[in-house]
Amino acid sequence: MRLCFLLPALLALLASSLSAQAWPTAKPAAMGVNSAVLDSIDAEIRAGQYGYVDRFLVIRKGAIVFDGSYRHDYVAAYGDSSRAGTALVMSDRTGPYNYFNAWWHPTWRGGDLHTLQSVTKTVTSVVIGTAVTRGEFPSLGTPMLSFFDTTKVANIDDRKRRMTIRHLLTMTGGFDWNENTSYSDSMNSASRMEASHDWVAFTINHPMAFEPGTRWNYSSGESELLAHIFWKATGVDIEEYAARHLFAPLGITRWFWKRSPAGLIDTEGGLYLEARDLARIWQLFGRGGVWHGTRVLSADWVTQSITPAIATGTAATAPKYGLKWWLHPHPLEPGKLVWSGSGFGGQLPYYFPERDLLVVFNAWNILPGSRGIPQRRMLERLAKAVR
Repeated sequence: MRLCFLLPALLALLASSLSAQAWPTAKPAAMGVNSAVLDSIDAEIRAGQYGYVDRFLVIRKGAIVFDGSYRHDYVAAYGDSSRAGTALVMSDRTGPYNYFNAWWHPTWRGGDLHTLQSVTKTVTSVVIGTAVTRGEFPSLGTPMLSFFDTTKVANIDDRKRRMTIRHLLTMTGGFDWNENTSYSDSMNSASRMEASHDWVAFTINHPMAFEPGTRWNYSSGESELLAHIFWKATGVDIEEYAARHLFAPLGITRWFWKRSPAGLIDTEGGLYLEARDLARIWQLFGRGGVWHGTRVLSADWVTQSITPAIATGTAATAPKYGLKWWLHPHPLEPGKLVWSGSGFGGQLPYYFPERDLLVVFNAWNILPGSRGIPQRRMLERLAKAVR
């Protein structure tokens, strides 16, 4: 008798669990997507037009309509480079910061967890958003230096004192930081940071170049400071917090997250996820922060994240930047935006909110001058594919 009463509840719990784990699938035409466009992109990937592309995933209205995986022999492709003395190898010949090492890149130990590189920055912002939603993270206007022992920080001036958490989230901290050269260049600030032992110290001790909030300057170091700040603010490692309050509600059970040599989580580029699980995070934003009836993020945090805070360039086609979100001008609808991440090698998740279209590309084109996905043209083709 008791089992009769418990069985419906157990079945409902199982159904809820399964709905959180699995994506439904559908034919493109059934979801209003032109399959010929997807097939042509697939053919171009297979022909090598975009270099090494590992995954092309398309989701419309919550259903997978295309999922292409492409295998490459990265030992053969980058084996010689993995033994060379470049900034992408540094002294880490066999470890996770040798970007040519096929044991670590582009997938973790040859499996299906793909490096996200700087899409990790966007996910880090989402984790902070879960803590803000839960009332466990301070105001974004809190001075950054309040989380450091200032007696041990170099080059402090009034500008550094005025830097806030929000400035770090919008890449407007104002550090004298140069990440505009190839990552194979040993003078690239991010490459120099990754070659150091203590990434937080390397970054926080940098001198200032600009007033915070006045200029967008891409800085992986600013993103790494957030790992330290999160731990100081919450008392919890950001990976542990993500596991409890972001990954678990979304049904993400498998990931790998690299750490810096000093042991702090790599919030600037260290996360690995399977493409369908990365898509869950973008879908969460497409649903206003709610996943299968559970609110994971406040609507306010979602709005703040995908609201342009600053321009990344002067061209009309240049993306804007939110709270670690790249916001591309919609190719067909002026004034509207495509919500994106961007990671070294070709990690490109896109969401077209008006079309409820979600696309994930994973690639590994890491040599200077490598072919890659032409973003503006690709966004236009994808937008036109939806009826």
